[in-house]
Amino acid sequence: MSITNEQELIGMQKVSEAVAFTLKEMINYAQVGMTTKDLDEYGAKILSDFGAKSAPYLTYGFPGWTCISVDNEFCHGIPSSERVLKEGDLINIDVSAELDGYWADNGGSFVIGKDVNQHQKLVDASKEILEKTINNIKGGVKIADIGLLMETEAKKRGFKVIRNLGGHGVGRSLHEEPDELMNYKNRYDSRRFKKNSVVAIETFISTDSTIAVELNDGWTMVGNKGGYMAQHEHTIMITDGKPIILTQMNEILN
Repeated sequence: MSITNEQELIGMQKVSEAVAFTLKEMINYAQVGMTTKDLDEYGAKILSDFGAKSAPYLTYGFPGWTCISVDNEFCHGIPSSERVLKEGDLINIDVSAELDGYWADNGGSFVIGKDVNQHQKLVDASKEILEKTINNIKGGVKIADIGLLMETEAKKRGFKVIRNLGGHGVGRSLHEEPDELMNYKNRYDSRRFKKNSVVAIETFISTDSTIAVELNDGWTMVGNKGGYMAQHEHTIMITDGKPIILTQMNEILN
């Protein structure tokens, strides 16, 4: 969507605050020995207190309120009472929601407890790349150039990017134009970011794989060559200068 008046900006700020606060609280709440279903239900209650509704559930009938992916699961992990969090697990939580007709999306990867499996370097790379990416986006910038920046920064750190997952427009629904905001340079993409538009910018930084493939559950995605992936995501409003980070409250870049 494109924000054209104060009312739309306030609507986007409110839903962005709901998803950002929920993500932050879920990350703080997560602990070793808890199931991903426990964590999901905690997040569901916070969303509900805001009057917000789960976007994946509303849009796709996703079997959970938030997406929680653990270790070799890259994204769209289904919360489960069978999945118990362990010391050093790499966890990704993605929270998106609708509130009063506005939609926002955010996510973050983190290591639970001690970093016994050495995932922190990947997590830090994903954060740094998201921050640098957002700082380079403004009206008129080519979408493909931002993809190139993301891939270049990943390679510099010894990592790869997932080529079939990307960021997207958001605002009046969960996924809008511009879609396919990729983490690499698509030389056939001549689109440019537009001032006042709202987009969800997300990293997909991986150790071994370049493609995400769906498991038999119809949701969870893993890498075509295994390994691990970290994702960080903010919903932003594009301006002539630095973007306004609508989901700033999640503190994922701190």
